[in-house]
This record gives sequence, C-alpha cells and structure tokens, in this order.
Amino acid sequence: MYKIKLIQKKILNILKKIKNLGKIFELKKKKIKILEINDRINSNKNWNNIKYIKKYNIKKKKITKIIVLFKYIKKKIEENKKLLKLSIKLSDFSILEDIKKSLKKIKKKINYLEFKKIFIKKIDKKNCYMDIKSGSGGIEAQNWSKMLLKMYLNWSYKKKFKTEIININNNELNGIKYATIKIKGKYSFGWLRTESGIHRLIRKSPFNSGNKRHTSFSSIFVYPIIKSKNFKKIHKSDLKIDVYKASGAGGQHVNKTESAVRITHIPSGIISKCQSNRSQHKNKKQAIKQIQSKIFNLQNKKNILKKKKINKNKSKIKWGNQIRSYILDDSRIKDERTGLETKNIQKFLNGKIDKFIKKSLKLGF
Repeated sequence: MYKIKLIQKKILNILKKIKNLGKIFELKKKKIKILEINDRINSNKNWNNIKYIKKYNIKKKKITKIIVLFKYIKKKIEENKKLLKLSIKLSDFSILEDIKKSLKKIKKKINYLEFKKIFIKKIDKKNCYMDIKSGSGGIEAQNWSKMLLKMYLNWSYKKKFKTEIININNNELNGIKYATIKIKGKYSFGWLRTESGIHRLIRKSPFNSGNKRHTSFSSIFVYPIIKSKNFKKIHKSDLKIDVYKASGAGGQHVNKTESAVRITHIPSGIISKCQSNRSQHKNKKQAIKQIQSKIFNLQNKKNILKKKKINKNKSKIKWGNQIRSYILDDSRIKDERTGLETKNIQKFLNGKIDKFIKKSLKLGF
C-alpha cells in the first residue's frame, strides 16, 4: 500500500511540474507558431526561396522538438496511471516495478526541460567574452588568474567550445594581470553568465619563503558577443584609443610594432584591449566589438535591475563579495551563493565545474 501511495505522489508531482513547464515554454503559443511557419513555408511566394524555407524549417524543428517531448511525457503518464489502476485491481504488485522504471525515464525528460528553461532567453544562445583580472594579492593573485584561465579553457575544451585568447598581459613569474577569452559554442554565454564575480583563493603561498597562508582575488566578467545590428551607435568622440607593443612569450611571438590596442569608452569608463592579431587595424576592430558588447550587456543588466527593483549596490561586484572560495590548503572549494562544496580540487581546477554552474543557474543567480 505504501508503494502505491508513493507512486501516486510521484505521478502528481510530475503532472504539476509538466503543467508549470508548459506555461514557461508557452506551449499554446508554440503550437500557433508552428501553424504560422507552415503557412510561410507552403506559401506560393516562397517556394523558390530555398534559404527562406531552410531558415523556417530549422525554427519549426526546434519548436516541434519541445512540443513532441511534452506530448511524450503526458502520454507516458497516462499509460502509468492506467497500469497503476490495473495493478491495484489485479493485486499484481510486480507491475509497480515497471511503473517505477518508467517514471525514472520520465523524470530524466523533466530534468532536461527544467534545465532547458534556464536557457529560454535569446541572449543565452550567444557566444561570449570572458575577462579575467587579477585583484589584491600581487604575484599570488596573478598566478591565481592564470590558474582560472586554464580552468575555463579546459572547461570549454570539454564542452567542445572554440576558444581564442584575445588579449593577455603576462608577468615574469608564471601569472597574468588580465586576459580576455573569446568563447564560441552553443549557449556559451548562458552556461558561463553566473561565473561573473570575485573568485577567492586561500592557500599556502609557493611564492612566500615562509610558506605562509595567503588570500588573493581575481575577478571574472562574462558578457555576450552581440551582432552589430543590435548595437547602439558609438560616437568616435566618446572613444579614447591607445596603442602599445603587445606582450608575448618571447622569440617569434614578440610583436615589436605597436599593434596592441586599448580603447576606453569615456561616458561609461568601459575599457577593452586586444593584441591577438599582428595588425593594429584588426585589433582595433576587435576591441570596438568588445566595447559594444560590454555596453549592450551593461544596458541589459540595468533594465533587469529596474524591472526587479533591486538596489543598485547589489549589482556591483566588490572585492570581498566573492562568489566562490577555493581553499586549497583545506582541500575544499565552496560556492558562497549555493552552498555547494567539493573536495575534488584537482578535477575542479582542470575544468570539471558543471555541477557548480548548473546549481547556480537553477537557483537563478
């Protein structure tokens, strides 16, 4: 009897979840959208326009996938309800095991939809830039920034995302003052947006002769790569452009000409740098794209804050307001927002950070 009640409870929970998810995914609107797309594809005007038909077929495929998944879950729930009634009627409790297995499969589909709803905003699909900047802690903080750079590059590789280091400022003692990475891949901004913030490192410093415990900080800032049609016009008078020699590893990689570019957007104080190309013109073009993306992201965040009526101070990232602490001498990494912890430091620093990212995304950070 207890098993039956437990299964009935699980079925009710799934039905509640699927109802809420249906509202979030706007199923009714999606069904109407499919009809509209079919009209566009079947219109006599568009029969010869292969690109147009291909574009709308892709849209149709994406929407249909979600609708079919909802139909599948609802169908399976109805099947399991009938099986449960049959089990009670025949007093055949062996059927309950089949129902439990089926509900597990349905739960996986529900989990997929629940995670998919996190990336429901159009901006989540974008590629992104990531800025890594050393904070307080001197050489130790610069070494920490390099460790973070390696961690996110490894994570991107595991996700099969393409990466390009747009800008980097190395020091002589195996560290970086700052770096900018371009990350290309499906939902790369959606995945990484909650990584923006202060990352605190606590460990016995290898740069200290007394091997004393040291605390250092690095900041991460993730912002989407936006197409030019979405940009607000930036006036040349609002930009301060500086050129300088690019730093490098030495030898053939040293750029002896002033090809690196630093651009400051005077009204906002936003700065972007690029030195990945030997051409000053290409670096300038890339730096302007970053400026535009940063301004777009800043404006988007302001709009969200206005809608939610959140105090402005809460949106500012300040030293000491870390989102995650990496306490290496205690073999522990703790996310300050979600409370999630891990002892697998080496795996984490090698890019196995999905569990932490998923948790923060699900909690809406």
